[in-house]
Amino acid sequence: MDFPSEFTLAEMVELESIYKDIGEASLDPEFCQRLATSFSFSVNRAGKPAITCEQVLSWFLEKQNPLQSKVTSPSVSSKLLVDLSDASFPDDSPQSSPKSKGSSAADLSELTFEAKSSKDNAWYDIASFHNYRVLCTGELEVRVRFAGYSNIHDEWVNLKRAVRERSIPLEPSECEIIQVGDLVLCFQERKEHAVYYDARILQIERQPHDASMCSCIFIVSYAHNIFEEKVELHRLCRRPTKKVSSITSSS
Repeated sequence: MDFPSEFTLAEMVELESIYKDIGEASLDPEFCQRLATSFSFSVNRAGKPAITCEQVLSWFLEKQNPLQSKVTSPSVSSKLLVDLSDASFPDDSPQSSPKSKGSSAADLSELTFEAKSSKDNAWYDIASFHNYRVLCTGELEVRVRFAGYSNIHDEWVNLKRAVRERSIPLEPSECEIIQVGDLVLCFQERKEHAVYYDARILQIERQPHDASMCSCIFIVSYAHNIFEEKVELHRLCRRPTKKVSSITSSS
């Protein structure tokens, strides 16, 4: 069964900004059609399905759902806050200058994300963001759709603890950048699953090799169960060296 295309995070930020500015006027069908056309022909949607007027209208209608206002605080409903500066373990990658709070939706257009599922503690690529809410504790959650999965697998995940910029597959020539103590994303294949888990590098058995093939052995400890395993480089992904911090819609 085919499912309709969904908004990117950058498009959701723009929708939030528009709703903040014009409110119920956003429900005008002609306005929704123009916005859908604008999204569909954007360079950032190249290769993705087009957005329809009905999808835009549905998004604005959902914003006016009384049930939504019960879980969203007024201060956060005015803008979508994406703060991934603490989304991974502390001190896992070099510090970089955070983006300013005035960053626009365009700053998100080239970024891809992954989310940690509460069902199995594994990390999956995010295909799209669908909504957000603020819990009574003040924590922000986003509803995500995982790449390659239908909407029945959508999950609400904690933005700070379970969403981060996507991990990067390692090339043989990058072997030397992995050091003992590093946090990596490690592919684990079993009879019942084949997923990616957070893991720590405990030990490295370096072997002579060239830039086309790595023969080193990495001993990792999985973060969710402390199980140790010997793996090769092709099963590892590294964390990005840059962090995404305090990206909001323009105000």
